[in-house]
Amino acid sequence: MKKLLLIACLLNCITAKAQDIIPLYPGKIPGNLPCTIQETGKPGESTSNVTQPTLAVFRAAKPDQFKGAVLIIPGGGYQHLAMGHEGYDIAKAFNAIGITAFVLKYRLPNNSSCFENKTLVPLMDAEQAMATIRKNAQQWAIDTANIGIIGFSAGGHLAATLITKYGDKLIDDKDINLRPDWAVLSYAVISMDDSITHAGSKKNLLGEKADRKFSDLYSADLNVSAATPPSFIFHAQDDKVVPVSNSLRFYAALVKHKVAAELHIFQNGGHGFGLNNKTTQESWFNDLTSWLNSNHKLNYLTLIKR
Repeated sequence: MKKLLLIACLLNCITAKAQDIIPLYPGKIPGNLPCTIQETGKPGESTSNVTQPTLAVFRAAKPDQFKGAVLIIPGGGYQHLAMGHEGYDIAKAFNAIGITAFVLKYRLPNNSSCFENKTLVPLMDAEQAMATIRKNAQQWAIDTANIGIIGFSAGGHLAATLITKYGDKLIDDKDINLRPDWAVLSYAVISMDDSITHAGSKKNLLGEKADRKFSDLYSADLNVSAATPPSFIFHAQDDKVVPVSNSLRFYAALVKHKVAAELHIFQNGGHGFGLNNKTTQESWFNDLTSWLNSNHKLNYLTLIKR
């Protein structure tokens, strides 16, 4: 109990550190078309109309000895990005346990006129973000074998797509390893099956009339393999936006393929609660910390001595 209370204190008391915000692509952005749509929102706030992707860097003040990093993908139905409570706030929480965090502002496919292929640009950006982190690992004092990913809602769909389709490289650098070493899926959209999907996310990503074959390509539960990274999943049973069946299907697929995984279902909480599910004293982040420690991605003993 003392360990959990200490972690809670770390999360509540941490102050924001200065972050670098870097362009995701060093030059011309692949897949973009000339576009007059203007992005709205400020760093750390809800953002829409993204055509210029970036990566916000949050360095841990006291890095854990395992030198972990995490790529954070906010949700928003592929229409906007919840950069605050599903992005920057999550980064600060990871910093508190010694993990360097990167918040991805990815291109949103709801405006198809801005892209050559709107369906591909979010995954392209997630791949580029993972490549950027791995290629610059020495600069950020990161272990290239301890880079995780966490995604929320539609961002969870993007994270789940990357961990199941990382071999389908859409970026120019074909030699870099794009496979995250561990994954966290947070009330994620998993399936494009109309019976359980989030209709807005599906429409924005795949278009109005996606056929079954196309939908299956972007249903992460159908693309799990034995090489899918170990995963930590959480969801609320009463989620009326993204049914809990999404997480249940993905977990079942992981079990089928003998991928190490942990599933947490809250009785209540609804959708989009971010770091804190106010309906319970349970903390998914505390549970995640324990899971990372058990999987040798974090030194729990060092953490509780801080």
